[in-house]
Amino acid sequence: MTETTTAQPEARDYSDTLYLPKTDFPMRAGLPKKEPELLARWSEMGLYRRLRETSKGRTQFVLHDGPPYANGNLHIGHALNKILKDVVTRSHQMLGYDSNYVPGWDCHGLPIEWKIEETYRAKGLDKDKVPVIEFRQECRQFAEHWVGVQTEEFRRFGVEGDFAQPYLTMSFDAEAQIARELMKFATSGQLYRGSKPVMWSVVEKTALAEAEVEYAEHQSDTIWVKFPVRTAQAQENVINIFHDPEHASEENENAGSLADAFVLIWTTTPWTIPGNRAISYSDRIAYGLYRVTSAENDFGPQAGEKLILADALAGECFEKAKLGFERLRDVGADELSPLTCWHPLKGLGGGYEFAVPLLPGDHVTDDAGTGFVHTAPGHGTDDFEVWMDHRRDLEARGIDTTIPYTVEGDGTYTREAPGFEGKAVITSEGKTGDANKAVIEALIAAERLFARGRLKHQYPHSWRSKKPVIFRNTPQWFVHMDRDLGGYGLPEGTSPAGEDTLRSRALAAIDQTRFVPAAGKNRLRGMIENRPDWVLSRQRAWGVPICVFRHEDGRLAPGPEFSHSQTLVGRIAEAFEAEGADAWFAEDAKARFLGDLVNDLDRWQQVTDILDVWFDSGSTHAFVLEKRPDLKWPADVYLEGSDQHRGWFHSSLLESCGTRGRAPYDTVITHGFTMAEDGRKMSKSLGNNVAPQDIIAQSGADILRLWVMTCDYADDQRIGKEILKGTSDTYRKLRNTIRWMLGTLAHADGATVALTDMPELERLMLHRLVELDRLVRQGYRDYDYKKVAHALVNFATVDLSAFYFDIRKDALYCDPASSTRRKAALQVIDIIFEALTRWLAPMLPFTMEESHLARHGDEADRSIHLELFPEIDPTWEIPQLAEKWAKVREVRRVVLGAIEVERREKRIRGSLEAHVTVHVTNPALYQAVADVDLADVSITSQATLTHEEAPAEAFRLDDTPGVAVIVTHAEGQRCARSWKVLPEVGSDPDYPDLSLRDAEAMREFEAKSGHA
Repeated sequence: MTETTTAQPEARDYSDTLYLPKTDFPMRAGLPKKEPELLARWSEMGLYRRLRETSKGRTQFVLHDGPPYANGNLHIGHALNKILKDVVTRSHQMLGYDSNYVPGWDCHGLPIEWKIEETYRAKGLDKDKVPVIEFRQECRQFAEHWVGVQTEEFRRFGVEGDFAQPYLTMSFDAEAQIARELMKFATSGQLYRGSKPVMWSVVEKTALAEAEVEYAEHQSDTIWVKFPVRTAQAQENVINIFHDPEHASEENENAGSLADAFVLIWTTTPWTIPGNRAISYSDRIAYGLYRVTSAENDFGPQAGEKLILADALAGECFEKAKLGFERLRDVGADELSPLTCWHPLKGLGGGYEFAVPLLPGDHVTDDAGTGFVHTAPGHGTDDFEVWMDHRRDLEARGIDTTIPYTVEGDGTYTREAPGFEGKAVITSEGKTGDANKAVIEALIAAERLFARGRLKHQYPHSWRSKKPVIFRNTPQWFVHMDRDLGGYGLPEGTSPAGEDTLRSRALAAIDQTRFVPAAGKNRLRGMIENRPDWVLSRQRAWGVPICVFRHEDGRLAPGPEFSHSQTLVGRIAEAFEAEGADAWFAEDAKARFLGDLVNDLDRWQQVTDILDVWFDSGSTHAFVLEKRPDLKWPADVYLEGSDQHRGWFHSSLLESCGTRGRAPYDTVITHGFTMAEDGRKMSKSLGNNVAPQDIIAQSGADILRLWVMTCDYADDQRIGKEILKGTSDTYRKLRNTIRWMLGTLAHADGATVALTDMPELERLMLHRLVELDRLVRQGYRDYDYKKVAHALVNFATVDLSAFYFDIRKDALYCDPASSTRRKAALQVIDIIFEALTRWLAPMLPFTMEESHLARHGDEADRSIHLELFPEIDPTWEIPQLAEKWAKVREVRRVVLGAIEVERREKRIRGSLEAHVTVHVTNPALYQAVADVDLADVSITSQATLTHEEAPAEAFRLDDTPGVAVIVTHAEGQRCARSWKVLPEVGSDPDYPDLSLRDAEAMREFEAKSGHA
């Protein structure tokens, strides 16, 4: 008998009947290739022009661009700055404003001039032998080149703006307006020529602003110097070495006298001793008279010498000089104030035969030194202020108050430093010269050196040449900070309320300005409160000149006493409009501008100093915001690094307050500096520089932008390989979320479901959109990008991918096409996609544009950046639903934890093999999940809810008491289509290998496809 077998039919493959995601949107971003394609697309479609067209009639929002220097490739700080600015303007555009961004460049001044000089030095040429206009032309060409390079680099960051018509401080119209602004200060009497100590770069041959100075370690000679007391009043009345003065001996009376004592000072700049004119002390410091009892040094004080110094520092000073000492008595401020001393170099060349008074000064402390401060008014701001504060009293005492010019611009001593003429403080190469040595040797010879040493400390250097600077008294052009302005520049019909000085105006303007972060207000206020008069002049060649003429008698043209000021201003400005500021340097400039306005032309001197570039950039509001019809004055926002409290924010504030009475901005935003990954400053020597161009070439600009958005820009940030790796991981999760939505929406047919007919889960997601819309809009208005970015990333990865999408995949893939649940999910995902991509568009413009085009088609005039943020229906907000589902998610978290243990132990292969019994004894949690399909929510095949106590072996989480889970194998057969294990599989006669739900889906699918 032959045995026969019947072949079993192969299991059907249902994969082609599932509504699985389908999209051409790639998983791998390929941003370095894709982003340039999108840039080209935006250029071809004229995106910037389209933005302006679609914005007509809207309220204007203006971020005014602080101009970078056009002198090299962009660094990571530029990237942070410009990306932040781009997000400000893009977000406000999508908030419904006409948010126009006009980029600008600072093209004048030392940064560019220095680069040209470097090329000269490399060729062995002397810059001073080149005609000034020819040299200026080379500077202009250099700046033009780098404007072009930086334009492309900024655009590669994804920055959108009017790069076709940027503003340049070297354009003729800008130079003309800068000149007009300067001449406003001259005409109003705010400009004056004075003499003050300024920071001077010997290497660069110019005065420097504080913003052009950085501090670096420097080793200085330190000296303690003895100033012999010259006069002392009625010493017999102040001797106090015994409790009973009547029994004091003559010897002890002499010991307590100040007449033969020395005042001891300490300084880290021995070269300033020839410029000494006073000694400062403090009435808050306890001073004493000390006597040397023994000496072990080769030079300096000998036994019996008496010195006056601070008690807190006496021991340290005598130990430094290797001296024994005893304290004789107190010395009060009332004894110090009438004292004068001899200069310690008295007798050297006959040039130091003058009295050195003691003056009280608030800057004096007993933290270091001797408690007395050597005061050279030509070599320090505090020294100068103290000298000027007491100038009238000193003159009444018969003391000459002339401030000497002891040092030339080349760093060498002048004739006003007798005995040292020609010695160099700093050489032209920026090295320490022979001045310190010469002064120290002279002090030793005069027996006035107490001790000497060396000190490593932070010392000001030029941030360009990296060489030390000096404080040097020079003739410069200043703007008064405390002169009464008499209402000049205020709007017509208004008058000043109280004091009207540049300082008072600036302080009032600060109070009316919003600062982000708020600490910026106190920082800028402190600088304005304490700053000296504003130094405008630089001794350079490339820039806008201080275009005034000065008469021998001190009058200025234009100026308050010059009757033809307006004619002269107009004449100069018109010439600059037509020819640029080069017109000032033409040979006939003096006669051309002033000749027919005066009858004593030869007595007028044409000023050739150049304006500090901070005045240029501080005037940008005048030739950008006020002149361009597509912008407005004042700006809504100025945004720069925190160093610009001393720079652009500062100069813009002073310029605008001096000419218009208020700040040119309503809000000031500051960011910190970018450090290496280990927290150290980036430098070539450390090899820890991170170039934005390298990041873009490897990963794409959107990765760089996402790093900016997720860091706290208000503080210093860090960047490096590991940090960028984390940023890339975050980006990948975001991209995958968007890609899944695009794939799922490929099956959307536009069908809609009424809100009341939607499942709770969909209504919950719509509720989340209302919450997010409020957060996102407010976050963008508050410039809190980290808050927005983290909220959207968490929404995408936690609320969507790990929760909502995870739960809804079964319904979206397997439900019948007619399913209300599936239609509602597609409708909500469509809404979520539009909201999320638009909210992220200001931050990630390339990726969101790519997503938008993938969803809606790539018609030539389409762009997500022409859209507004979505209008989210406020009626979607259901707080009680959110409260309920927060509890559901607590329970779900315990269920997922239990399933994960079973998978890890390999008792099940996946969650669809599981049946979960969920014990919920917490009444609030039980009520929340009572009407929820726990199998659906936990992505299991079966689930049972009970309020009974769970057995001891049940899975629990410590932070969710009242919930426990038992996992067992689901009963029934596995559905060949959805893979759920259910007892009902096999009960449908047409589809015995499917669940009832999947069988119904197949009937619809085959009916639609014609296979019924």
